[in-house]
Amino acid sequence: MKVLFLGDIVGRSARQSVIAQLPDIRSELGLNAIIVNCENAAGGFGVTPAICDELFAAGADVLTTGNHVWDKAEISPYIQKQDRLLRPANMAREFPGKGAVVHHLPNGKRLGVVNVMCNLFMAENGNMFEALDKELDALALGRDADFILVDVHGEATSEKVATGFYCDGKVSCVVGTHTHIPTADHRILPQGTAFQTDAGMCGDYISVIGMDPDIAISRFTGRKSGRLSVATGEPTLCGLIIETDDASGLALSVHPFRRDGVLSQI
Repeated sequence: MKVLFLGDIVGRSARQSVIAQLPDIRSELGLNAIIVNCENAAGGFGVTPAICDELFAAGADVLTTGNHVWDKAEISPYIQKQDRLLRPANMAREFPGKGAVVHHLPNGKRLGVVNVMCNLFMAENGNMFEALDKELDALALGRDADFILVDVHGEATSEKVATGFYCDGKVSCVVGTHTHIPTADHRILPQGTAFQTDAGMCGDYISVIGMDPDIAISRFTGRKSGRLSVATGEPTLCGLIIETDDASGLALSVHPFRRDGVLSQI
């Protein structure tokens, strides 16, 4: 299988670019599936039902999120009926939605996606590794899915790297989100799982992780404490392309994906 994962969409211009380009990207790259982290797609904070529907219509098969998933109140009733929009599995049971899904693709293949959130430097949630154990006991390569991706949403690179090795050989890919900066460590781990510490964002990189740099600097220096606003320049779409062996579901190759904007193109 050949699957594209796109990192956190930040704001309107990035969202519009993703929606406009997804059909051509799927055709151009010969993709079997597309997974997108959409948690900042609505003005940089959260996501709405209408945005999710637009992303699905453009070709996204599964949407993942993170700590901003509940920033828009209207997403709560939507996520209860839309299994392909995930929230981190280790959030409290009282939250609506699910942290994992198996989506059946038109070619008959089964796409498994698990969404978890790190514990270091993040809001309090259940233990991420215990949540992974539970989800991966119920979702195994070959038995339940032909491809499994884990979106590990977190701040600490050490915790995300540990997650990659923890899942090595059990899933097709572990990819990090949340920090909005693409890392250069894409590789296949010893037991066959593709990994990247952070896929980066789909957003304007003339910014501070997607936000207007002047406002961000003012907050850091203590001169101003206003609300952050999304940078509105041309976005770069950042992600990861994973190809797997049909027999094992493990990775054969992994390559970064970068298009448009100011970052070097891959």
